[in-house]
Amino acid sequence: MASPAPEVAATPEIGQLDDAAFGARVRNYLMENPEVIFEAAAVMEQRQQDLQSANDGDLIEQHADALFDDGQSWVGGNLDGDVTIVEFMDYRCGYCRRAFPEVEELIAGDGNIRIIVKEFPILGEQSTIASQFAIAAQQQLGDDAYKSLHDAMMTYKGDMAVPALTRLAEALGLDATLIVDHMDSDEVAKVIADNRALGQAMQISGTPSFIMHDQIVRGYVPLEGMQEIVKDIRG
Repeated sequence: MASPAPEVAATPEIGQLDDAAFGARVRNYLMENPEVIFEAAAVMEQRQQDLQSANDGDLIEQHADALFDDGQSWVGGNLDGDVTIVEFMDYRCGYCRRAFPEVEELIAGDGNIRIIVKEFPILGEQSTIASQFAIAAQQQLGDDAYKSLHDAMMTYKGDMAVPALTRLAEALGLDATLIVDHMDSDEVAKVIADNRALGQAMQISGTPSFIMHDQIVRGYVPLEGMQEIVKDIRG
C-alpha cells in the first residue's frame, strides 16, 4: 500500500492575509528585490513627463497666436525658418545670460530658425526697468535698435538703472532721451502685462523658458541639447 503524500503547508492567498502580514510580505519582497523600486519610480517619472508633454502641447496650441504672432515681440533669425523658438527672458537672469551666446550660435549656425523674444521681467524692479527700456527702444526706434540694445544689455554687468542704461544706449548711438520718455507709456506697459499673462497661462514661472514646436523647455539647455531638440523637431 502506497504511503500517503506528505502534507504541504498551505500558503495563504493575499486576500486571506491581514494587513500586517501582507505588509511584511511586500517589505520582504522589496528588500530582496530593491531594483523593483527604481523600476517603478522610472515608470512613474515617464508617465508624469508624458502627461506634462501632452499638457504643454495643448497650452501651445491654445495660445499659438500670442506666442507666435502677437505683433509686438521682436522677431529675428530666419523669418521664414522651418523651426520657431520663443524665448521668455529676463535681463537679470544669470541663466538667460549664460544661454544668450549659445542661442545666438544656434540661430547663426543653423540658418533656418526663427527666434521670438518675450520680455518677461520677474526678478525685481531692475528687471522691469530693463524690459521697459528695451521695449521703449523697439517701439520708438525700431527692431534694429532693439536688437543692438538687447544684445548689449544681455552682456552688460552693471546696474540695470535708467542712468546706466541711458549711457549704454548712447554708446550704441541711440536716442536715449526718446527711449526714457517712452518707458512709462501705456504701450510699453501693455507688452509686459501681456507677456506676464501669457507666461502664467503657459505655466512658465522661471527664465529662460523656450517654446520649441510642441514642447516647453523650462530652464537653461546647453547648445548641444538645443541642437538635438531642433533635430528631433525636423524629424
